Amino acid sequence: MDIFEKLKVNRGPLGQYSNSTHGYFTFPKLEGEISNNMKFRGKDVLVWSLNNYLGLSNHPEVRRVDAESSKKYGLGNPMGARIMSGNTTMHEELERQLADYVQKEDAILLNYGYQGMASAIDAVVDRNDVIVYDSESHACIMDGMRMHQGKRFVYPHNDIEALKVRLERATKLTEKNDGGILVITEGVFGMAGDQGKLKEIVELKKQYDFRLFVDDAHGIGTMGENGAGTGVHQGCQDGIDIYFGTFAKSFSSIGAFVASNENVVEFLRYNTRSQIFAKSLPYPIVEGALKRLEIMRNEPQHKEKLWEIANALQNGLKEKGFNLGRTNSPVTPVFLSGGTFEAANIIFDLRENHGLFCSMVVYPVVPKDVFMLRLIPTAVHTLEDVAYTIDKFEKIKAKLDANEYAKDRFELVS
Repeated sequence: MDIFEKLKVNRGPLGQYSNSTHGYFTFPKLEGEISNNMKFRGKDVLVWSLNNYLGLSNHPEVRRVDAESSKKYGLGNPMGARIMSGNTTMHEELERQLADYVQKEDAILLNYGYQGMASAIDAVVDRNDVIVYDSESHACIMDGMRMHQGKRFVYPHNDIEALKVRLERATKLTEKNDGGILVITEGVFGMAGDQGKLKEIVELKKQYDFRLFVDDAHGIGTMGENGAGTGVHQGCQDGIDIYFGTFAKSFSSIGAFVASNENVVEFLRYNTRSQIFAKSLPYPIVEGALKRLEIMRNEPQHKEKLWEIANALQNGLKEKGFNLGRTNSPVTPVFLSGGTFEAANIIFDLRENHGLFCSMVVYPVVPKDVFMLRLIPTAVHTLEDVAYTIDKFEKIKAKLDANEYAKDRFELVS
């Protein structure tokens, strides 16, 4: 079969629904300033779908630095990969400050979080090493492991006893071929919102010889003193050997970094292919990240406001009987009974009739008889937003229980 014909016929697990979902459920367009209130298809909506945790997207100092830096440098400067011609004092200063922020010796900037995480995993391990990872690890971790030519073992989510069993197997293998063990997990799991059991995993180092790599994309900025991460929050940051943070969440920007000891970071500088063969981060992104980091360190009120909103939202929903699963972070999943059809009708009702915009998650991420509405509270939300949302969720829950969303009533508004 011709490759293009095959792509036309087999659209993939998500693409097969593109004709009916594009522009509404998939690739929706939120317009206006990034905030709690935006426009969707011309209507005002209260938005709970942006990872703008600390509200820095529209912080006046952030906007000022972004604008001034863009005007001064443009997006082309510096030009080239850092290893060839794109290194600058500003890039090195950001790395120094990030390392200090997350209590590590050194750090390396990454152009993108997803790409960088996958490439960092590929760089750290070789075919003699064994990876042991949490079953709910992010897709970037999964893709990084797909490039690994050695063994890998998965353990059920946050199951420490099962992790011990995998470590036993990994230890026996590595003893034969002189390999090492890399355990990979997350600080905060972005879908369910629960924290990885980092402290318990670190404790296992007393029994097993391994290194710990933590993806803290949703933890940096939201967890720990001054937002320094989930390891700091749990009091075990020293036990995290390689720490990953992204600029795409609390920093409200683009890019990422990996922090570790000096030897590991120096190795990554010369062996992380996604950085060696990619253009350096533009000056405005780097200078903007420095300003964001300064605010995160010196203005704790943004994190405090985030948690005020998160606690009000989660406590309010729980009081009304909603199932929020196991979240212990700002990520707020609401689990409801039903399938994809009910989920689509509820999202339609929320957006069109109640002015609420949140994301839905359906099978295969969750079981077939369950769907999840995922709310992301931020520092720019208000307690009035919380009260309004809880009231509307009560209304949709009553309709769901009355089986009203099972009717064939969904249609897009043109």
